[in-house]
Amino acid sequence: MAAMDREMILADFQACTGIENIDEAITLLEQNNWDLVAAINGIIPQENGILQSEFVSGETSQDPVYVPTSQPSSSSSSTSSAFCPVLPTRPIVERQPRMLNFRVEYRDRNVEVVVEDTNTVGAIKQILENELQIPVSQMQLKGWKATDVSDSTILRSLHLPKNNSLYVLTPDIAQPGSDGPATSQSSALQESLNENFMLIITHREAQRDYSLNFPGTRTVQEVKRNIFDLTNIHVRHQIWEGWPASADDDSCTDVHMVSDSEGDDFEDATEFGVDDGELFGMVSSGSKKSPMRPLCHPPCEGTNIEHSILDAVKPWPYTSKVPDDAENEGDALLQFTAEFSSRYGDCHPVFFIGSLEAAFQEAFYGKARDRKLLAIYLHHDDSVLTNVFCSQLLCAESIVSYLSQNFITWAWDMTREANRARFLSMCTRHFGSVVAQTIRTYKTDQFPLLLLIMGKRSSNEVLNVIQGNTTVDDLMMRLMNAMEIFAAQQQEDIRDEDERDARERVKQEQDEAYRVSLEADRAKREAQEREIAEQVRQEQIRKEQEEEREAIRLSLEQSLPPEPREESTELVSKLRIRTPRGEFFERRFLASNRLQVVFDFVASKGFPKDEYKLLSTFPRRDVSQFDPTETLMEVKLYPQETLFLEAKE
Repeated sequence: MAAMDREMILADFQACTGIENIDEAITLLEQNNWDLVAAINGIIPQENGILQSEFVSGETSQDPVYVPTSQPSSSSSSTSSAFCPVLPTRPIVERQPRMLNFRVEYRDRNVEVVVEDTNTVGAIKQILENELQIPVSQMQLKGWKATDVSDSTILRSLHLPKNNSLYVLTPDIAQPGSDGPATSQSSALQESLNENFMLIITHREAQRDYSLNFPGTRTVQEVKRNIFDLTNIHVRHQIWEGWPASADDDSCTDVHMVSDSEGDDFEDATEFGVDDGELFGMVSSGSKKSPMRPLCHPPCEGTNIEHSILDAVKPWPYTSKVPDDAENEGDALLQFTAEFSSRYGDCHPVFFIGSLEAAFQEAFYGKARDRKLLAIYLHHDDSVLTNVFCSQLLCAESIVSYLSQNFITWAWDMTREANRARFLSMCTRHFGSVVAQTIRTYKTDQFPLLLLIMGKRSSNEVLNVIQGNTTVDDLMMRLMNAMEIFAAQQQEDIRDEDERDARERVKQEQDEAYRVSLEADRAKREAQEREIAEQVRQEQIRKEQEEEREAIRLSLEQSLPPEPREESTELVSKLRIRTPRGEFFERRFLASNRLQVVFDFVASKGFPKDEYKLLSTFPRRDVSQFDPTETLMEVKLYPQETLFLEAKE
């Protein structure tokens, strides 16, 4: 099998089962010959249904298809939101009962109980009543990760892993050798186990102090393993001082730790009166102090995570039922910021409120001079490094100031598997599958992470991934190194942008000059067109007027009475008329003709009365002003007369 195929199978197996330990995941896959479906069926059959790998007879093999598993409620297992490969199968058979193993502690005794998950909590108490000889009515069974657990609660509804640890409290039964009331002692023990404790641990060789929070149910051995993850000092090389046998004040537990540099096999807790298997709440009872809101208890495999900083996101499964929009992410970030402030104070980075896409737009897509780096903080409540990283590094004034000046800081809570899957999907979309696969491989104890991202022309580049096990100086150095890379890229982008702006300005000026020229040409052309149109209109008017005048002239000419002959027996008047151009035309009229006949004759020659005056010479008279109904005889235009035409002003 190719190495790349195994990497894909390993990644899918971890996504489906929530197993972050790579060695454990590889071991389980090797036990099933790298058969992904068989390995998942062997781990979480009660969670996602029994995955069938058998094919219907006659069907050919196909590649697995990815479908989201259903979530019964908002409090379902964190692993149930992953995408699991499901092959084309026959109908799923009814789920068979699971066998659950319980290791129950009572004082100095341990009782092993094995029951089916179809039983109730009360059934476990009945078994313990026979083993411990304690009445069920006086028995309190503690250690459940869920809050609302009663005797009638079905075990299957609690989504428990195969192996579980519980402990029994008996408030009404006095402990052996105790002088005080049993009720007060049991109540104090129960209160201790339900509280969180702060350890101020001094690493003398490194001259460093760590302020770490642990639940009361955490064992001393688990505390040592967490310190190994933080300091790389193996458990067998750790030498501890300061475990309190009892405490009278309400102060934090102060524990000093040194490393055995000679490498002797040394287990020290019992030397100071502390058993490695003893619950931390019993060791530190009376020495508790919670510096912030209670942190969530580290979840067992398959159990529910009831508390997370980003509570707004906890009902989000990675399915299509909830829209992937900025509003929901913005609400989640508001609650994240509020909870972060309540835990670590007001001196913290200013988290961008909005979707990751909006953070990209803010950081990368403005003017080159205004762009910034993007810092993505990935929180994880279950990591032992989280409290130290947040309180001593991320909230340091120098870090807060540097991030505020040079970065857009966006945050996400990876505690819940649904949130983790959602971020990996966003990561794949924005950075590619390689970066998403890299983040997928980080273990819980390597969180929190700080991703430093620079926007480039065609893609986004992850400059650095800073894990939680670092120092303030190292964190500042990495931030400054990322800023140096970004500054060089930014200067290049500024030069390119300035050159582009200069070219754009020249182009705009050329476009403006061209536009002005076009406007001038268009205005000139329009003026010419208007002038031509006016000329055409005037010519048309003139032509129409001429046609009208010609029509009038012809009409007048036709309406004139016939010219009398010279030998006519009637009195005849002979008129000689000179035009303004010096031409003459003559005509004979009857002396009895009215003056209007002369006016019509002159108009028929193209000299209408309203445009020309008809004048006589001796004496000078304006004949056009005479009454047109008078006869030629009456106006003394008989027997002959010379008249001339003059245009009116």
